[in-house]
Amino acid sequence: MRILVVEDEHKIARAVGRALEQESYAVDIAYDGDEGYAMATTEPYDLAIIDRMIPGEYDGIAIVKAMRDAKIHTPVLLLTALGSTADKTKGLDSGADDYLVKPFALEELLARVRALLRRPAEQKGTVLKADDLELDTTTFRVTRAGRDISLTSKEFALLEYLLRNQGRPSSKETIVAHVWDYDADILLNTVEVYIKYLRAKVDEPFKKPLIKTVRGFGYKIET
Repeated sequence: MRILVVEDEHKIARAVGRALEQESYAVDIAYDGDEGYAMATTEPYDLAIIDRMIPGEYDGIAIVKAMRDAKIHTPVLLLTALGSTADKTKGLDSGADDYLVKPFALEELLARVRALLRRPAEQKGTVLKADDLELDTTTFRVTRAGRDISLTSKEFALLEYLLRNQGRPSSKETIVAHVWDYDADILLNTVEVYIKYLRAKVDEPFKKPLIKTVRGFGYKIET
């Protein structure tokens, strides 16, 4: 999953970014509102974490409103030092999905991120399944037919993305946009390489292949 962090306090932004990357998310960081607005409205993200009082022409509220006006339904978690009921209500009314008051524990932020990412995924919960393949987004355990499968963090992220979009083909460009971060210099054939890695671990030891190539469209998991 690819996450955008819009936060002008570099220390907080870096701490949040590291915590998310340790959970196998791809992370992009913007340090002002204008950059955050540009990235949030032009790049595909699975979640945005936005500081409400970010400097620039666009503050956090304005970024969220611009996203919703553009029909961008990416879940948004607002970060702010303003913790009154009125402040929370304004943030949520702007189109944000959740609200976290500073200072906060990284463990709570990660829990809220997991909860928000589950919502648009058709309420699939923490365990994503396809036939006898299971991926637990909380414990990072992957099994098929009861056998543990060891994946690298990027293989895990790719498999999670395919499972969250089960039955729908994803192009190489879309996969790169969601699995690798904005600054990554990734060639499209890198996706082919990682699909090959996944098939060697997830499909080839078993009778029924789940990862399908859709000619002209990309890849999908289908039972």
